Amino acid sequence: MDSNWRFATRVCTVSALLGLAGCLTAFQVAATPFIFNTGNVDGRIATASRPAGAGKSEIESADDFVITSSTTINSATFTGLLTSTGGLTPTVGDVRVEIYHVFPKDSAIPPSGNVPTRVNSPSDVTFRDFDAVLGGLTFSTSVLSNSFTALNSVMTGINPAPNQTNGGEGPVNGQEVTFNVTFTTPFDLPADHYYFVPQVQVTDGEFLWLSAARPIGATGTPFSPDLQTWIRNENLAPDWLRVGTDIVGGDPAPTFNAAFSLNGRTIPEPGTLVLLLLGLAGIVWRRFSQ
Repeated sequence: MDSNWRFATRVCTVSALLGLAGCLTAFQVAATPFIFNTGNVDGRIATASRPAGAGKSEIESADDFVITSSTTINSATFTGLLTSTGGLTPTVGDVRVEIYHVFPKDSAIPPSGNVPTRVNSPSDVTFRDFDAVLGGLTFSTSVLSNSFTALNSVMTGINPAPNQTNGGEGPVNGQEVTFNVTFTTPFDLPADHYYFVPQVQVTDGEFLWLSAARPIGATGTPFSPDLQTWIRNENLAPDWLRVGTDIVGGDPAPTFNAAFSLNGRTIPEPGTLVLLLLGLAGIVWRRFSQ
C-alpha cells in the first residue's frame, strides 16, 4: 500500500473522529444551562448589606447555594429594599458581589469564640469578589413596588456573644427593587457549597436584602443542606451570626433564606461517547502506522 495514501487515510480518519468528539463536547457544554433561584420574596425580614464608604461601615449578608458540577456563572439577581434617609431620594453608587466558601475553608482554626457557632457559616475571607466600579460587573434595577414593608430587619444590632440576640430591629419600609447583575467575565466555580453576598452602596438611604422562604418553595430550586442567612459587620469580622437563630432568637427561632438567583452553564466531564471516539482515533492512528 502506498505510504502517502496510508498517511492521508489515517489523517483524514483521525481528524474526522476528533472533529466529531469536539462537536459532541461543545454540544454537551452548550446544552446544560445552570439555573438556581431561592424563590419569591416573603417579606419576613430584611438585612443590611453594603460596602464600606462615605462614613458607613461594611455589612455583609450571606445566603448559600450548591454547585454539583463545575459551572460557569454569567449573571445573578437579588431583591431588596431601598430605604430613604431624611425623605431624600436614595441613589445607588456601586454594587458588589462576593462568593464565600463554607467554614472552615479559607478560615482561621480554631475560630475566635466571639459568636455562638461557626458551624456552616461563611468562611473568614472572600473566595471571589466583583465590583461594578472596578469593572467586574454591570447592573440594572427593576422596581417591583414603591412601598414594601418587611416585618423585621437587621442593620445596627449585630453584636458578639453573649449579646447577640435582640429580636431584630422591627419593620422597615422602602422601595422593593431587583438588581440584575451581569459579570463582565463569566467565572467558573468547581462543585462545592458556597455563600452569595450582594452589597449595594446607597447615598441618602440604605439597601436591605429581602428574605425568601426557607425551605425553598415551588418557585425556587430546592437543595440540601439549605443553610440559613448569616450576617456580619466590620466589628464582628471575621465571625458571622445567624440572622434567625442568633439575632432574632425565640423558641423556636425563625430561619431565613434571601432572595437571589444565579444563571450560567455547567461544564460536564467528557461523556462516554466522546472518550470512545478519542480512543478510536488512537487505534486508527496506530493501525495505519504499522
